[in-house]
Amino acid sequence: MPRLLCVHHSPTASVQALTDSVLAGARDDAVSGVDLVVRPALAATADDVLAAEGYLLGTTANFGYMSGALKHFFDTIFLDAGGALSDDGSAGSGTGGRKPYGLWVHGRYDTTGAVRSVQSIVQALPWRQAAPVLEVLGEVGQPEREAAYELGGTLAALLME
Repeated sequence: MPRLLCVHHSPTASVQALTDSVLAGARDDAVSGVDLVVRPALAATADDVLAAEGYLLGTTANFGYMSGALKHFFDTIFLDAGGALSDDGSAGSGTGGRKPYGLWVHGRYDTTGAVRSVQSIVQALPWRQAAPVLEVLGEVGQPEREAAYELGGTLAALLME
């Protein structure tokens, strides 16, 4: 059964609402044959990543960057998960399979730097962006929860057997 790994840092009620909606979408009744595994960013391991066929990533936008917890996740799993480095030590282009991923980011004022920071790392992994990034500013209302639900459902449907 294909595994969808959700790695998130959800320290606030707003981000938790998005996370809950993403997970609900991935568990939609129309989705079958997909094993959803949920890990807080500080608990996710390279083994979790290697066992998955797709990924959902969630983070806050902190001072123009992803959360420290999600950055720690990437620092911990990068090489073991097939991350590629350039000769100068920066993130290179990922090789091998192109496993799908989706990303949601919540910020108070701006999400641009957080999205850019995640994408700069992910592009060096053997992953591919499979859905538009969900960027949410400020309060999380019904439209944002519906978009998060759609993101989770989309990634899960891509993995259905």
